Amino acid sequence: MANRRDSRIEPSFEGSPRAKSSEGFSVSEEDRVVPRTRKSAAKGRSAKAKSRGRGRDRNRRGLLGIATRLVYWCFVLCIWGGIAAAGVVVYYGAKMPAATTWSVPDRAPNIKIVSVDGALIANRGASGGEAVGLHEMSPYIPEAVVAIEDRRFYSHFGIDPIGLSRAMVTNLIGGHFSQGGSTLTQQLAKNLFLTPDRTLERKVQEVLLALWLEHKHTKDQILEMYLNRVYFGSGAYGVEAASRRYFGKSARDVSLSEAALLAGLLKAPSKLSPARDPKAAEERAQLVLAAMRQTGKISDKEYKTALSAPATRAPSYWTGSENYVADTVMDELPDLIGDVRGDIVIDTTVDLNLQKLAEQSIRRLIDESGKKLNVTQG
Repeated sequence: MANRRDSRIEPSFEGSPRAKSSEGFSVSEEDRVVPRTRKSAAKGRSAKAKSRGRGRDRNRRGLLGIATRLVYWCFVLCIWGGIAAAGVVVYYGAKMPAATTWSVPDRAPNIKIVSVDGALIANRGASGGEAVGLHEMSPYIPEAVVAIEDRRFYSHFGIDPIGLSRAMVTNLIGGHFSQGGSTLTQQLAKNLFLTPDRTLERKVQEVLLALWLEHKHTKDQILEMYLNRVYFGSGAYGVEAASRRYFGKSARDVSLSEAALLAGLLKAPSKLSPARDPKAAEERAQLVLAAMRQTGKISDKEYKTALSAPATRAPSYWTGSENYVADTVMDELPDLIGDVRGDIVIDTTVDLNLQKLAEQSIRRLIDESGKKLNVTQG
């Protein structure tokens, strides 16, 4: 014990890797003790990483739960919305006559008056023109109408859910009613059976009648009825009357640009009538042509050609003395055949060429001697 040193021997890393002290005690750098603070920091980082992982898992589970609840309540709302809609349909449908009593009303009869050589003198009647078969009229007319009014006409069942949804979204975004979702079949149902009132009851009835029309008639029959009854402005009902009114020709002879103009009138017949606003009518016709190109009804070449040669409106549909002939026929008709219940054609002995020559002679005489004789018309 006497030889034991009282002073403290400090470990040293100097010298050889395994240098020994005089007491047999040796320490190398490999035996260095890791500070406690380093171990604590490593454990802290590991704990934080685990905590963040658990937090992300909780966030994922939370978002998934919210999404699940949202889907669930949307599903519940759809079910209740469907039940409510069915209730409304049943309620208003019950107020309508039985479907077995429904029938398409007759179109207002047209009286076609022709000359001795078969040329048209005038059309008389509520429609202003005869009915024309779908495959008799220019093919551009039905193609233009379907392209701009109801692109899915030949694929839907009378109601177009896609078009209706798009119209609802557009109206909601725009904040006002700018688009309608009615199909051509719905428009025909409205024209045939209903008043123009914009009420929920009328809309439900329109839908039910459209479904009935689709069940009873083919697509071509529905389109033909529509084109022969719809209003084109300027007192013209049906494509034949409109073609005569605006272009002085039959619907059978209408060109692509003319068909586009007619189809464009359907959105607002009175406002877009070329007799009232030729510029607006032409701008609308260009939209129709673009729609026809988008749907593949016409080629790019046809589109450009039609744009470069827009439709030209006839100077006037009220021509001259031939209308006096038509007035005379209409005065005598009731005594000859009674009530007119369908389209008829009346042949006359009038020669339009001679009629026009006679009219020119009378006008010349009036211009020369009318003032002296106090005569203004013949």
